[in-house]
Amino acid sequence: MSAFRSVVLDVDSTVSALEGIDWLAEQRNAAVAELVTALTADAMEARVPIDAVYGRRLDLIRPTREEVATLAQEYIATAVPGVRDAVRCWVAAGVHVSLVSGGLRDALLPLAAFLGIDSRDVHAVEVEYTEGVALAVRSPSPLATRGGKPLVVAALDLIRPVLAVGDGATDAELAPVVDRFLAFTGVVRRPAVVGAASGEVSSFAALTHIVLGTP
Repeated sequence: MSAFRSVVLDVDSTVSALEGIDWLAEQRNAAVAELVTALTADAMEARVPIDAVYGRRLDLIRPTREEVATLAQEYIATAVPGVRDAVRCWVAAGVHVSLVSGGLRDALLPLAAFLGIDSRDVHAVEVEYTEGVALAVRSPSPLATRGGKPLVVAALDLIRPVLAVGDGATDAELAPVVDRFLAFTGVVRRPAVVGAASGEVSSFAALTHIVLGTP
């Protein structure tokens, strides 16, 4: 039997090397891209709560449905090395894998399919489109707020023991509601997140040994 029965994965800078909202901002001008990147970094480093930046970033970018669809393919193209084989290995061993992300759900569904994760196990932010433009977060959306990830994961009632893995401050909030939280440092290493974790891991090959409990 595997060491963990359930695994909760963040997406941006964990499953994928991409920060999706920053990629969308890059489709605008340099000033928007710079501001959005700074806002994302502030939220991921816990300098400001995610609530304070989520709506502002969306309003600055106003991504189109077509851009979100292109972002979905970028997520797949920038999947972290070994993640697809790792996830499929865990699933074959009977581990339940969920994606829990503050990213846009529409952009994450193709990535989940690529990884072999059921769409019902993708928990992310849904947006409302007006004339093909994403203008607002669909309410309620706890994953666009501080403390949202623990609420979502606790409500899933996952089979324990549960391992959570992510790179940002919103992922570190999961530590009290799972059996172990690991900071993923294969894309970016955030000292505050590492400090809140019980350990760090930089590759999915190494993570597989932890998930399955193999030497």
